[in-house]
Amino acid sequence: MKPRYLLTATASLIFLASTPAFAGWSGHGTAYTPHGVYNGAHYGSCGGGSCSHAGGVVGPYGGLATNTGTVTRTAPGHFSNSGTATGPNGRSVQHAGDTSCAGGTCSHTGNLTGPNGQTASTAGSVTRDAPGQYSSSGTITGSSGNTVSHSASTNCAGATCDRSGTATGAYGGTVTHSGSATRVAPGVVTTAGGTTVVHGGTVTTVGATVAVGTAPVVIAPAPVAYVPPPPVVYVPPPPPPKTVYVAPPPPRVVYVAPPLPPTVVYAPRPVYVTRAPGPAVMVPGHWVGRAWVPAHWA
Repeated sequence: MKPRYLLTATASLIFLASTPAFAGWSGHGTAYTPHGVYNGAHYGSCGGGSCSHAGGVVGPYGGLATNTGTVTRTAPGHFSNSGTATGPNGRSVQHAGDTSCAGGTCSHTGNLTGPNGQTASTAGSVTRDAPGQYSSSGTITGSSGNTVSHSASTNCAGATCDRSGTATGAYGGTVTHSGSATRVAPGVVTTAGGTTVVHGGTVTTVGATVAVGTAPVVIAPAPVAYVPPPPVVYVPPPPPPKTVYVAPPPPRVVYVAPPLPPTVVYAPRPVYVTRAPGPAVMVPGHWVGRAWVPAHWA
């Protein structure tokens, strides 16, 4: 588990141990990032040794992600948690785990089940090495059996916390990451990546100078029934109308065939076939069958 998640869970557990039964809390904030503005809200309540929470974040394009869950103190220094995370596409992941804290170290094991039934397991620990210094390590094993290990360290001094870490994949490849977060005003945190997070209010700065105050002293008031404000929902403006280009119809090409040449009909000319002229021959009279043919020229 990454340190920020475990530290958040630890803070919730401390709140659980020091809060009267059925206490509740809520909050909202806005994150201004290079990728857009994110608005979030959360609410939680504690009673009978358990704390339940619900929250959501709306992205710059209107997508909503939610997370609900419960943390229960099962024994001194031992806690269990379970919950559901749902993304903007409606797909949910079930998560559950156990945390044990002793001697300045909190160890955690957990599992996740995706919408298709695939599972992943996590294990890790966070140790407080010195005031403002923490180290963490752990592993994540996917449904295919591939494991990614990670380690990191966090150092906090004044109003700034610096963090660096390394993740090693199943085939030995490594990825390093680092960053910092600075408290520039009450409820306002900026990161080296250009993100500014404002919790529950608006902060105005003059010029480039921002006064960084000391940590405020928290005085717990008497329990008062609190009605959480509705979550801030960002509704993106409608997209500009699309320009549709309608091409003019192509001109019609009319083909006019040339006139046919006049037809000439030639009448057939009569042909007479006659015997070629020659000398006449005297044929004497003779019988043809029973008929007598007299002599004649031929």
